[in-house]
Amino acid sequence: MANVTYDRREQLQQIQSGLLEGEQVIAVYDAIGAGTGFIGLTSRRVIIQDKSFVGKKFAITSIPYGKITSVSVVSNKSWGGQFFSTGAIAIHVGTHTYEVEFRGSDKAHHVHNVILHYIS
Repeated sequence: MANVTYDRREQLQQIQSGLLEGEQVIAVYDAIGAGTGFIGLTSRRVIIQDKSFVGKKFAITSIPYGKITSVSVVSNKSWGGQFFSTGAIAIHVGTHTYEVEFRGSDKAHHVHNVILHYIS
């Protein structure tokens, strides 16, 4: 578990409890906005907690890197500024897109780069 970056210990522990043999946690970041609770990055997959289900239910969704078709930086600003001036990314899996917003652009930058590394 060396050099794992995380925002909240309970989210890290939730990810750790579901690891496969040989799988390593890279980072776990708290998400802001409606729907998403957190995003976890491991050596095998992206794990997203989705709180958008009816009746206060939530899902933990595992997305193998091999199923991700692209990752985007999401911004409501023009591209005149920095590439990572926003704190949101979108992960495209087939016809579905998972959007995750963070507190700070550094987390979005890290998640984007880790996913890009594993899907390239």
